[in-house]
Amino acid sequence: MSKYIQLAYTKGELNTQLSELFASMLENKAVDAILAPMTQPKKGVMQTLVTSKDNVKEIDPFAPVMPVNSAKIASSLTTSPSGKKIAMVLRSCEVRALVELVKLKQADLDDVVLIGIDCLGRYENTDFLKFQAKEGTSESFLENAMAGKTEGDGFDVAGACKVCEYPVAPNVDINLCAIGSGSGSLFIEALTEKGEEVLSAAGAKFVNGPSGRQDAVGKIAKERSEARNALFESYRSETGSFDALDDKLAACINCYNCRVACPVCYCKECVFVTDTFRHKGEQFIGWADNKGSLRMPTDTSFYHLTRITHMAAFCVGCGQCTSACPNDIDVMPIFRTSAQKIQDRFEYLAGRSVDEPQPLSVFDSDELMEVTGQVK
Repeated sequence: MSKYIQLAYTKGELNTQLSELFASMLENKAVDAILAPMTQPKKGVMQTLVTSKDNVKEIDPFAPVMPVNSAKIASSLTTSPSGKKIAMVLRSCEVRALVELVKLKQADLDDVVLIGIDCLGRYENTDFLKFQAKEGTSESFLENAMAGKTEGDGFDVAGACKVCEYPVAPNVDINLCAIGSGSGSLFIEALTEKGEEVLSAAGAKFVNGPSGRQDAVGKIAKERSEARNALFESYRSETGSFDALDDKLAACINCYNCRVACPVCYCKECVFVTDTFRHKGEQFIGWADNKGSLRMPTDTSFYHLTRITHMAAFCVGCGQCTSACPNDIDVMPIFRTSAQKIQDRFEYLAGRSVDEPQPLSVFDSDELMEVTGQVK
């Protein structure tokens, strides 16, 4: 059963209260390091690895920005174990992606304490700077987002966030509960024995949890699920043929940023940067001769279709693919709509459980009977 502690804060002091908790975790050796979003000396917020209690003051867990999906950072910190216990403050989509990387042997959670946050959305990186410039704070964002107000002057939270049905991070040891906590209050939930030990070592005093939280979380999840379903229906009606999909991808320049930004693209060597797709000049000329002209660069649609078949079963809908596109192609709906079909087909949900086998990684004799034609 979950246990809670409560942080009461006055306006402008939320991060001060949280930084004191994180400092206590380090000072009392509950953890050896903390990976968390932190305000940078110049501008912006980036994930930062902190090992000294004197350097936690600028940690900002609820900053509405996600420059990268931190599952990849977590992978780089844990693939080769350091022997140090690291607390990682992550959003729901980051935790879910990390779970998939663990199953792909690209990360390890043995020495990790996962700290989730209630996620009410994030701005694109450049929009977050506009938000900051208007003296926007994480507190003001949380307060406004709870009231359904996330728009700024010419910007809003990322499209992926509006259709993310997981505002609360799953599979975490500790969760920072903003939803349903009330004004001037933040509840911190210990969901596992590991999480309880860390909070206890940091001097936590446990109290009763917030009433009405589950209803509040359920309302947000329902609204986002309805928006997701509307997106799926609309996008599928717009991409019912290869020509229609080509139209969506017309501005693609094969920069592969979406592949690099994707937290569950894990191959050490992508086939699209090997000799298989380094075509010779005579091949290009031959293809151009066949039609009289050839769009360059080639293979753009084939690249995206290959990515869909490769990782749709693992897609967590974080939207980093869209964020990374230099030509503002909204790639996210392509992968989310495909992922929904594939994951439903295998009754699989990316990031649901570390113990749940990934599709095609195990043999199930009763699987897809209507396709294989097997007789029981």
